[in-house]
Amino acid sequence: MAPSEQATPSAAPAAAPSALRRFLDGDVWYSFKTSPVAMLAAAIAFLCIFCAVFAPWVAPHNPFDLASLNLTDARLPPAWTEGGQRQYLLGTDDQGRDILSALFYGARISLAVGLASVVLSMIVGVGLGLLSGFAGGKIDAFIMRVCDVMLSFPSILIALLIDGVGRAMFPNAHDTLAFGVLIFAIALGGWVQYARTVRGSTMVERNKEYVQAARVIGVAPWRIMFRHVLPNVLGPVLVLATIQVAAAILTEATLSFLGVGVPPTSPSLGTLIRIGNDTLFSGDWWITIFPGIMLVMIALSVNLLGDWLRDALNPRLR
Repeated sequence: MAPSEQATPSAAPAAAPSALRRFLDGDVWYSFKTSPVAMLAAAIAFLCIFCAVFAPWVAPHNPFDLASLNLTDARLPPAWTEGGQRQYLLGTDDQGRDILSALFYGARISLAVGLASVVLSMIVGVGLGLLSGFAGGKIDAFIMRVCDVMLSFPSILIALLIDGVGRAMFPNAHDTLAFGVLIFAIALGGWVQYARTVRGSTMVERNKEYVQAARVIGVAPWRIMFRHVLPNVLGPVLVLATIQVAAAILTEATLSFLGVGVPPTSPSLGTLIRIGNDTLFSGDWWITIFPGIMLVMIALSVNLLGDWLRDALNPRLR
């Protein structure tokens, strides 16, 4: 064979890009980089979550260690005002607890309850919405009528009722059970939005060609729902879950402010606001103002991230 007729070695196939590289080259990351509001909201949310998760290490004091509390340090103003002390940057409450440390520990509880209730309501709502939209008929009608009944009551009223009944039934319950009742109470009023959203998306997806092809080859209905339909309806669910986190945190803060939220031994941001509200008119403004600012920062940053994610995942806005 002549040298010119010899086959030249083919180039090695290029390696497939990693999932991280595909994400960095995608539209969502580009939308994030070009949105100053989204970057600022993400920075605030990350800072709040970091301080909450690592509260035992970043907090200057342990506000719930009774042995370290000193009543002579009660109601000290912030450090930059007259009468403040440098070791208590944001002042102290009526029991001598450091406000800054209490914010970190309180945000930890609020975020944990909010995230757990959203995950629970998302699991229930997505499952029922998927079943309702895929099965149709009487199952769909029954689930939707339950949703209509749930929507006729304010979510805060449902959470208040369930949490109050749980406390009445288990007056001496352990803190773990009290947290479980609170999470269930918040989730009970939040699963309806997921169910209705997933049902609408599922009714569109079930008539597409890939679902019809899976039925023709004999794939089981439950396998079609969870392996083929579910991944295609998760986009709106992620956006709704991001926004619902802020709503769940605010609901928990409202219940704690009313005295039926987390146990008094583990106060959240709502409990701190209620404690400060009792002494607000006596001039101790810092006890309630700083927890309120922390709560607003968390809720606002998460809501802004949810709005950005909704726009980033909407192909009509690209």
